[in-house]
Parts: sequence; structure tokens; C-alpha cells
Amino acid sequence: MKSKLSLLALPRGTALWLCLPMLLLSGLLLSGGKPVRNAQDMIAIGVTLLFFTVLFYKMLSSGKTDRWRATAFILYAVLLSFTFIVHMFEARGAMSLSAAKLIECEVPFCHIVIPMTVIPMALTRSIIFPGQVAGGYASIAAMFVLWIGACLVLGRGFCSWVCFFGGWDDGISRLARTARIRTVPAFWKLLPFAVLLLVVISSAALLEPTYCSWMCPFKTVTEFDAVTSATILLKTIIFVSLFLGLVIILPFLTKRRTQCGLFCPMGALTSFANYINVFNVRVDPDRCVQCGQCARVCPVFSITNQSLAAGGTSMTCVKCGKCIDACPKEALHFHIKGTPPAWKSVMTRVLFLYSSSLFLTVFAGGTFMEAIRRLMNLILTGHLY
Repeated sequence: MKSKLSLLALPRGTALWLCLPMLLLSGLLLSGGKPVRNAQDMIAIGVTLLFFTVLFYKMLSSGKTDRWRATAFILYAVLLSFTFIVHMFEARGAMSLSAAKLIECEVPFCHIVIPMTVIPMALTRSIIFPGQVAGGYASIAAMFVLWIGACLVLGRGFCSWVCFFGGWDDGISRLARTARIRTVPAFWKLLPFAVLLLVVISSAALLEPTYCSWMCPFKTVTEFDAVTSATILLKTIIFVSLFLGLVIILPFLTKRRTQCGLFCPMGALTSFANYINVFNVRVDPDRCVQCGQCARVCPVFSITNQSLAAGGTSMTCVKCGKCIDACPKEALHFHIKGTPPAWKSVMTRVLFLYSSSLFLTVFAGGTFMEAIRRLMNLILTGHLY
């Protein structure tokens, strides 16, 4: 860690002024543009806005991105699982899905299902996921719109600023002081694209979201089918095993986001959004000394000698900023496509942080506010519901 102040750091006064538009816009979006009169809602919105505004200020004034982004992103994932499970117990009395709930299409829609629904939707004009098309909790239409919007603005930055599961392996990967497994064979980096192809084809053939049915590790911390048969028991064992392996054990051993970087089909699909997104991460060849530190810390294996020679990161970059924070020569920076590699990196970083932090605040803010309301209710009434 460098003792000197980053060249990307802004003066404190400038950082404070830049926080004002973010604070106002975030408050407007989190409140829905309506007056907030309920005391608990006012406290929830106030605490949430303060938390995210302080993190945004720290990113601007310190010149560091990943350290402060990760604080919110990891907490977001944990609180999402907490609020989701509480919501499921409140609505159903259990985390498990009964056959009746599946028939009634009362299953919240997850963005990871998106690649499995497109082809069946185009071929059969039907949606193969038992969720509500519009309205209700996590509807299909809302998730499609939010994912497309985030991809247009952030590209695969979606996986480090928006995805409500990504904070799990991101957080676990930071627990160990050093990596026990330092190298991963290059062919493993192609596995998410193979998984994407497999689940797209199988879902179209079977008219069933096969990743959700058989392969999703996050079923362990959200919802799952009630165990009523040997087949469902096998599925449950697979979910738990994948969660332990990809989200807990391997991130701890490698200090990398192995679920995101080596398995997730949604991450593979969203990688293609990096081609149409305006932001990327570039290397200034005049500053780079080819020390390899950026490749060693990249959580999703997106930096290689080949990508650096080409000017930056590969198509799988999640724009977390970890490589930028770690570079001893500050050769890496957020960049606007079509401009010179070193063009106004401080200004570009501010523009990127406005976009990414706003998405993080709005997506995670609802989860934070619900968690705060639940906890206040627990303190005041003795129960979470």
C-alpha cells in the first residue's frame, strides 16, 4: 500500500461538492419522489443515504475505488439474503418452495435466469420461469429492464456494482491474508461460457430454467424446492456443495471471485456488454512497468500479459477498480472509449463513479432500507415481520 496520496484523489472540498448531486438524486430515487412521513421510513432512508454518500465521498477523496465499493457490495449481498429469507418466511412461512407457489407463479425472478428465458420466449412465446411478469416482488419485466439499463451504462461492471449475489464470493475472497492457490489454468476461464451455452440450450430444449433447477449455488441462501423426493434431495446437495466450493472454499484459497469468474453463466453473458458500454479500464503504456501486480489481484482473471499488450483488461472485466487501486505506478485507470489511453483520467473516474455508485445506491439501497426497517421493528415489537 502506498503512503502517498493517490493522483486520482480529489481535494476534500471538491469531493464534498460533488457528493451533493449524488445525495439529491439518490434521495429522489430511493424515496420514489414522494414525501416520506413515516418515522421508520425516514430513518431508513436517512441512514441509507448517509452510508452511501460517505462511501462515495471516500472514493472521491482517497482516490481508491475497490476498498469502498466492496464495503457496500459485500454488505448488500449479506443483507439481501437476510431480507429475502425474512420476506419468504413472512409470505410463505418457510424458505422452501411448495408446488402450490410454483403453480401460482409466486417465485421472485432472479437476473441469472435471463439467458435461459430469451430463446424459449422467442420460440414459444412463453416464459419458462414461474414468476410474475409485472408487479409483485422482483417481477420478470422489472429485472429485464434493470439488467439491460445497468449493462448499457456499466457493461460487466454489473457484476461488481449491481449483482446482489456477487458480494458473497467478493467478501470471502478477502478473508485470507495470502492465496493458497496462486495460479488457475487458463482453460478454466472459459468454463462460464460453456455453462452459459449448456444452460441456454438445455433450457430451450426442456423448457425449464436448468441452471436454477440444478446448478445455482445461491439457492443455499435464498430459496429452494421443498425436499419431497430423492431428486429434489440430490438437487439440494448439489446447491449446497456448489455454494461451499465456489462461494466459500475456492474464494478463500485463491483470493479470487471463483463463482463469478469461473462459473456464473450470467457473468459470461454480461461480458459481451463490455463491447457496447462506454467505460473500460485502460493502461497508460508510459507509466506501466509490467510488474504484474494488476494481474495478481484481479478477482475475475481479466488481466493477462496479452490483455495488457492490447491496452488494458479483457472482455470479462467487472470494473471493480481493484487493479487500479493496486497499481504502484497508477498506470491503470477508468477510461472512456474513443479517447486517448491517458485522457483526463481523474475526470473520467468521476464520471464512472457517478454512474456506478448511483446504480449501487439504488439497487442496494432498497435492501439496506428494508433491513433497517426490519431491525427497527425487531427492537420495537420483538419480531421481524
